[in-house]
Amino acid sequence: MHSIQDVNNEAKLLLSVQHLQIKSAHQELVQNLNFDLHIGETVAIVGESGSGKSISSLAILGLLPKSLNITGQVFFEGQDLLKANEDQLQIVRGRKIAMIFQEPMTALNPLHRVEKIIGEPLLLQGWSKERVHKKTIDLLQDVGITEAEEKLRRYPHELSGGQRQRVMIAAALALEPDIIIADEPTTALDVTLQAQVLNLLQLLIQNRKMAMILVSHDLNLVKRYADQVIVMNKGRVEEQGQVKDIFQSPKTEYTKHLLNHDFGTANPLSDDADLILFLHKIGVKFPIKQGLLNRVKDYFVAVEPLDLKLHQAESIGIVGESGSGKTSLALAIARLIESDGNIFLLNQDINKLTEGKLRPLRSEFQIVFQDPFSSLNPRMTVEQIIGEGLALKKLKKAEISGHIDEALQKVELPIEFKNRYPHELSGGQRQRIALARVLVLRPKLIILDEPTSALDRTTQRAIVKLLRQLQAEFKISYLFISHDLQVVKALCQKVLVLRHAEVIEFQETNALFNNPQSDYTKKLIAASRY
Repeated sequence: MHSIQDVNNEAKLLLSVQHLQIKSAHQELVQNLNFDLHIGETVAIVGESGSGKSISSLAILGLLPKSLNITGQVFFEGQDLLKANEDQLQIVRGRKIAMIFQEPMTALNPLHRVEKIIGEPLLLQGWSKERVHKKTIDLLQDVGITEAEEKLRRYPHELSGGQRQRVMIAAALALEPDIIIADEPTTALDVTLQAQVLNLLQLLIQNRKMAMILVSHDLNLVKRYADQVIVMNKGRVEEQGQVKDIFQSPKTEYTKHLLNHDFGTANPLSDDADLILFLHKIGVKFPIKQGLLNRVKDYFVAVEPLDLKLHQAESIGIVGESGSGKTSLALAIARLIESDGNIFLLNQDINKLTEGKLRPLRSEFQIVFQDPFSSLNPRMTVEQIIGEGLALKKLKKAEISGHIDEALQKVELPIEFKNRYPHELSGGQRQRIALARVLVLRPKLIILDEPTSALDRTTQRAIVKLLRQLQAEFKISYLFISHDLQVVKALCQKVLVLRHAEVIEFQETNALFNNPQSDYTKKLIAASRY
């Protein structure tokens, strides 16, 4: 048994996890997990959705429900955290061991501005407001947020996905902890920002004598930034060791399967397909209001006017860094935010329709959001979630039930899932439910906003394959927003690259990958390669 005073040849031992087991009433969720974490070291825990990665890290901080049976030891500073009471854990959480959660939109308080979210723990430590203000700006700049002073006044919903993720990281770093547990810290970030954020975390770990537990499904990042890797599968440790050993000579079939990056190729495109969507000079800008009367002083341009054509059974990928305008464009096309220009859907300009006249057309175009956990109603069962849209079609109960069963089968989920709630599903299963919810309406167009970013590589591969099958069967057109170029390449026939609200280039997928026209696209492609 290790004590925290043990020192190996290189660095002091910070954390020792020994024989960690987590059981629910029905199954064993984590079996016999063991690892040591030293100063300056990054230990990565990888595996598919539901493998036990996240709950292992939550167990360290005592954040799992009391209904689970947790055994083993987690030694930190001479104390077994699994035996610590709530008061003892409160001293450790945030100050000694901080956590960067996977889904910033659900982890950040929607009622608090950025300055309060990051600065609150510092104020509780007795810092002055002026000192907290300066430290908060420094932290935002450290995590790569430009115009940090202006961002302090914003609420989480006023930030892009990548900005929210960086605010989460800044909040975790505020009290300068010894250990950071990063649970999928870069899922909402584009490839260039992923490198920037993880380079920053690595630098902080070295300079501040910290350590990191990196929970991730992104093996590219693990390969670059971790020292040790633990591969988990259904709660069991498949193999663990030094990163180079695992990547160069994986011992188990499961690890080889995880390292397989072949996503397949996009469906062939028909030459005479009908035009489904035509965007003409579509642009998005948000008013900047100031003063006591909240008058509009200026506009923030989220999307510069652009044109785009999408045909039946065609997929167009929209890629770009966080804040480039990808999601604003998606929300504008779905008529969820205001925009300028024309949106011709099935030859009808839906941007000129009133909400009342648009409603009957809404079943023709649907949107699947990035974070299925926050977009699915937690109080509704899977059956109610999928059937909600059908209720407007005045169908009989038996017909609705039949459509729901069919939709579940199409997304390859058991019909018994009908009675489950979103929290009882894994990330990949929730994303399939989000797909089933839109498929049941038989839309002509589906807008997919980062639908695979929070999923492990195996689940991503399955979802992309499923999307290709559904497209071939139902002739659905996709607008696929993603920062993951490997996924885009496997699904989309064309790619639109956005940066700072402007179109950088628009090409057929193979042409874009083989001959990118802009330096920015070249950088994106280089960063995405394994």
